[in-house]
Amino acid sequence: LPQRRWTVSALRLPPPSVFGIPCSRWRGIEWGGEGTREEMGLVGRRRGVPGGAVVFATAVALLQIVFLVHPTSAQQSNGAPRVVPAEGYCSMYGICANRSDGKVLNCVNATKAVKPDTLFSTRIQSLCPTITGDVCCTVDQFDTLHQQVQQAVPFLVGCPACLRNFLNLFCEMSCSPNQSLFINVTSAKQVDNITTVDGIDYYITSNYGEELYNSCKEVKFGTLNTRAMDFLGGGAKTYKEWFAFLGRQANPNEPGSPYLITYRPDLSDSSGVKPLNTTVYSCGDPSLGCSCGDCPSSSVCMGSLLPQSKTETSCSVKMGSLKAECLDFSLVVVYIVFLCAILLWGLLYRTRGRTGFPSQTKPPKNADDKSNNNGNVPENSAQVPKAASSSIVQTYMSTFFRRHGVFVTRHPLLVLCASLLVPILLCIGLIRFKVETRPEKLWVSPGSQTAYEKQYFDSHLAPFYRIEQLVLATSASDQLEAPTIVNDNNFKLLFQIQKKIDDLRANYSGSTVSLADICLKPLSTDCATQSVLQYFQLDPKKHDDLGIDHAKFCFEHYSSEETCLSTFQSPIDPSTILGGFPGSNFTEASAFVITYPVNNKVETTGQENAKAMAWERAYINLVKEEILPMVLAQNLTLSFSSESSIKDELNRESTADAITIVISYIVMFAYISFTLGDRPSRLWALFVSSK
Repeated sequence: LPQRRWTVSALRLPPPSVFGIPCSRWRGIEWGGEGTREEMGLVGRRRGVPGGAVVFATAVALLQIVFLVHPTSAQQSNGAPRVVPAEGYCSMYGICANRSDGKVLNCVNATKAVKPDTLFSTRIQSLCPTITGDVCCTVDQFDTLHQQVQQAVPFLVGCPACLRNFLNLFCEMSCSPNQSLFINVTSAKQVDNITTVDGIDYYITSNYGEELYNSCKEVKFGTLNTRAMDFLGGGAKTYKEWFAFLGRQANPNEPGSPYLITYRPDLSDSSGVKPLNTTVYSCGDPSLGCSCGDCPSSSVCMGSLLPQSKTETSCSVKMGSLKAECLDFSLVVVYIVFLCAILLWGLLYRTRGRTGFPSQTKPPKNADDKSNNNGNVPENSAQVPKAASSSIVQTYMSTFFRRHGVFVTRHPLLVLCASLLVPILLCIGLIRFKVETRPEKLWVSPGSQTAYEKQYFDSHLAPFYRIEQLVLATSASDQLEAPTIVNDNNFKLLFQIQKKIDDLRANYSGSTVSLADICLKPLSTDCATQSVLQYFQLDPKKHDDLGIDHAKFCFEHYSSEETCLSTFQSPIDPSTILGGFPGSNFTEASAFVITYPVNNKVETTGQENAKAMAWERAYINLVKEEILPMVLAQNLTLSFSSESSIKDELNRESTADAITIVISYIVMFAYISFTLGDRPSRLWALFVSSK
């Protein structure tokens, strides 16, 4: 028909020509447009090309489109176009739609990488220094990338090398100009009649994945003092597990990727795929070094942690099956010699004392004996001054105490007053005496560097929060280990205990104080209670609906599942709320650990934490009187403590022994008085005879 409309359309073609003829010469084909057959013929004739030639050229061009475009943008069985890898080309470019939860979806777009403007290039360099020149992301895509990776920064900021590697992984996926070489869109879906990315293959080398994982596997998340991999990798033990966790497609309103990312290590085909293998920084790299806590495999850390190896030339002594170092052996020998010398000296001294030397003590019988015993004269003469010396001391003491006794008996009132006044004067310092019951003051000197640093920290930030804790555990028998405590009955018991704790009210200066008034609230709404019940958000109805299997599920997915988050929207590490489990088998735990963090304040007047201390006293009474019988009825054991427990125990110990000490001194005084004295003949002479 003369007026029939002809429509010829095609995707962008990387080749600049068809059959060697520039595409601009094929004026009869409107790329992505339409025109009448006559219009196309007129165009051809205007350029000096016969109308039949135009028709032939049109047919040839259509065949070129079929055979040239097919390997570049052919439809795969899953609805996603197949893009031939080529340097400088993208697999997805731009944002086309949003999911129901607001997460953006990229466009399936096999376009050439775009050169960004100066401002945009600077922004990209600030986050992705490895991306230079053309890019495969728009400003909106980059903003989305920046927003998403910022969520991981708090977990990895302690190790700059790991953080840099992690950012590079997603920078290359989102903005690399050679995106089509290692990114293949495997699945697409229609959203508002627009084809969007629903799944991709991300090709990497196994060496790249292994090095990236090794740089991050030991990084600690300081807030909870646990591995960052537990939050960003679901506790992955290998790089494949980590990438599988990162690439899973998140359900609506859950954290994660809006589309499936399948990481394929060392998988390349004949179509020219080149797995990503960029530079990976080791966590021990000097330029981006991490602490030994985040990178124990670093050569610097290993050298400081490993003990010094003993050289083979070290001296040692071997006696049978025993082997000792020469220094240890020498010390033992010296000790034995010293001990033998003391024993020998003692033996000789006793022998000499038993035998004696009569000639030195007995006087001579006559003058001849005296003259013939000249050798004994010095010894006998030496005894005379000694006896004289003893007589002088004894005479002086007798004279002094006789005069002292006479003075006391003649001046009894003066002696009694002086005996009272002198001790009183010496005890004036007790006015400022104070019994110290704060543990930190007892363990650390007030003038030490440690005390100064703690005082500085407490005054500029805040003291470490007060801890109230309950520990419920099963009992082990002689033949069997403690059974698991993870069962429905024990969970119901915990909910009963939690209700009593929540309902507890303490009296302070005429007002009531509850746990909600003093507890730590990270988000200013709910207490940061550390309990296994947080997997049910402290709601017994959720426990009834979900059952204990949900808690077991959360033991393994506590950081990745929204349903496992606590009431204050923080993951609860099972290793902090369970005890007595082998390895990481939390379902075999034999103890529940419930911790209530309470706000703490710097004490200057002693009344800053008065409310908390009042509640703690009521808490201890509640546990002793009500909770303990409940726990014992379930054949469980209960241990409990509060922040005031140590201080209260020190106070109790200080006052509890006072009566015992007073009674012991009275008994001792009476015993000595009657033992050293004489039996009184009359009652009124008791004080005289007892001395």
